[in-house]
This record gives sequence, structure tokens and C-alpha cells, in this order.
Amino acid sequence: MAADANPPSNAAQMASPSYRLAALDEDFLLGDSMRGVRFLLEYAKAEEALRAWGVRSTIVVFGSARIGEKGPGRHAGWYAAAREFGKIASERGGAILRNGGPRDNVIATGGGPGIMEAANRGASEAGAPTVGFNITLPFEQEPNAYSTPDLTFRFHYFAMRKMHLAMRANALVVFPGGFGTFDELFELLTLRQTQKAPPIPIVLFDEAYWRAAINFDVLVAEGMIHPSDLDIFRFAESAEGVWKCLLDCGLKPGEDIT
Repeated sequence: MAADANPPSNAAQMASPSYRLAALDEDFLLGDSMRGVRFLLEYAKAEEALRAWGVRSTIVVFGSARIGEKGPGRHAGWYAAAREFGKIASERGGAILRNGGPRDNVIATGGGPGIMEAANRGASEAGAPTVGFNITLPFEQEPNAYSTPDLTFRFHYFAMRKMHLAMRANALVVFPGGFGTFDELFELLTLRQTQKAPPIPIVLFDEAYWRAAINFDVLVAEGMIHPSDLDIFRFAESAEGVWKCLLDCGLKPGEDIT
């Protein structure tokens, strides 16, 4: 039988979404069925970069994005303290290494402005790598200019971002903040209270702020928490005070080259 002189075109097949390579098919990858895969990708991408930089452990710093270097009232003081603490922890904690070994107590933040910027800034000024775990928001958050570019990440899923913030944390330092800061703080407090996380030090900066914002004694008096739950965290009033609290609570500095 003679060959068809005008074979049918396969243009429709070539153009079909089903013919795309799965790894290059954005519509497929962003579909509902691939949500688990996207979770895995957000985990794996940051994990690979952190390992490449030898980041074995971190000190996580939370606090308001609305606090500026020249802000009103106590804002400027909070910013300055977070910046100083980022520098102190980076110089003394083991984030700066010359021998290519693992880095410990690397400053990690949510990557945005305010207290996050201040802590990343102090670490950068110490010559240490510093991590920014950014989140995609309706009003786009941009990374601050002080997190190490190779360690500046962006997440779609809050859950995966929180996991990365917690999983390497040797300590948590929380400066004054609002809903987001409270969310992150109570997440870690709950993990500690339920013993789902190691007994890492948790330090709240500026006791007057925290006592005014949260009546911890009422939680105890009403039986909502056990009195011993208040031992999970401490207060500090200066950058040096934060560092001392962390050491007193068992933080182990890595190699110190200063």
C-alpha cells in the first residue's frame, strides 16, 4: 500500500500539556496533586544549600518587621540590641570557621526587615554567614540586604519555613513583636512544653514588654500551664545578657576564631 503523501500533522500532540516533561510542566507542578512534591522541593532546596555551607546549627532570632534602626520609643534600642547580639553570637558561637568544618550557632531569621534585618546585619558585620528564611506574602516581602545571598531562601508554605527555622536551632531569641512573632514563639514553646523538641534555650528580650503583652501568671493561676512551664524561657535586657542566658542554659559554642 502506498505511503500517504500527506501524513497527518502531529502538532496537536506535540503541543499537548500531557506531552511536556513532568519536571518542566509548571501547570502540573503547581496543581493540587503535586502539593506534597512542592513540600519536598521546599525542604530539599534549602537543605542542600545549608549543607553546602556547612551550617550544622543555628540561633534563631524572631521579632517585629516594623522595628527600625531610627524608630520611635524603644524601637531603636531593640534594633541596636538585635544587631549587637547577631554580631556577638556570630563571633563567639562558631559561625566563623577557617578549617572548612561545620558551622554552629549561625544566626537565622525570617529574612525580612526590622529585627530580622538587625540580627542578620550584626552577623554580616562579624564576617559570618547568616540565614534568611523568607515567606511569600500577598504584600510581597523582600529579603533584607544582610542575609548571605546563598542562604537567602523563599518559601510558599509557612509549615516548611517553620520546620527549617526549628530543625537546626540550638537556641531561640525573641525580641518584641506582634502576631507573627507570637505565632513563632508559641510554636517553639509548645514543642518544648510537649517535649517534641530538644531542650534548647529560649530568651525573651525586654521583660517589661513581654510581661505587659502576655500575663504569664494568669496562665498559671487559671491552670492553663504548669508553673514549671515558665522555666522553659528566660528574660534578658541586653545583647550581652542574652548571650549569657544562652550559655547558662547550656548553649555550647562551636570553634571560636576571634
